[in-house]
Amino acid sequence: MTLPLHRRERHALCDTALQVGPDAPTLCGTWTARDLAAHLLVRERGWWGPAAGITLSRLEGVTERAMARAASRPFPELVEQVREPALTPYRIPGVERLTNTLEYFVHHEDLRRAQPGWVPRELTREDEDELWSLVKGSAKLSTRKAGVPVVARRTVWDDLPPESATIRKGADPVVVTGRPGELVMFFFGRSELHDVTFEGPPEAIARLQGADRGF
Repeated sequence: MTLPLHRRERHALCDTALQVGPDAPTLCGTWTARDLAAHLLVRERGWWGPAAGITLSRLEGVTERAMARAASRPFPELVEQVREPALTPYRIPGVERLTNTLEYFVHHEDLRRAQPGWVPRELTREDEDELWSLVKGSAKLSTRKAGVPVVARRTVWDDLPPESATIRKGADPVVVTGRPGELVMFFFGRSELHDVTFEGPPEAIARLQGADRGF
């Protein structure tokens, strides 16, 4: 039985982390692979309190201390704890898909794309469809600070025409075109992209590209 995308990306992220090592860079600012693994562990297993600083700035210190404790463990042990999801609300059917698919896909790519010579992955049509179904809602949230109309347009295999989704309504939108996985990376604030194009008023494109697209 094939695992769902969120589980496969979790396992693939762990495999990549072990391959590149604890001190490998990521696309998450100054975080190393060790820091990223600690973040994922605290996010999931500290949902009842220690992870609160991920979303509430006044509690950042609580989360930072929890991450430091997690990061102090031997790296292989830390990674293996991330590999197997704990019995938390994240394991509720449906919740795991909605909360972990993009989280693990993006962070896996954060590891991959921070390494020299990275190349884009060829995802299956099913996986691209899954990313497309999830990114549309996330993109609306991540572009809230841009203040411009946005349309996302997916490109995929030659036998299918491009498909568009309105992210933010308005005249003369910025049309962001790429494969779903690349659109995910853009709308999650990453600039290390492959074959993503932008159409629309130049000033609107600049505002969207320069906006804080984090969550």
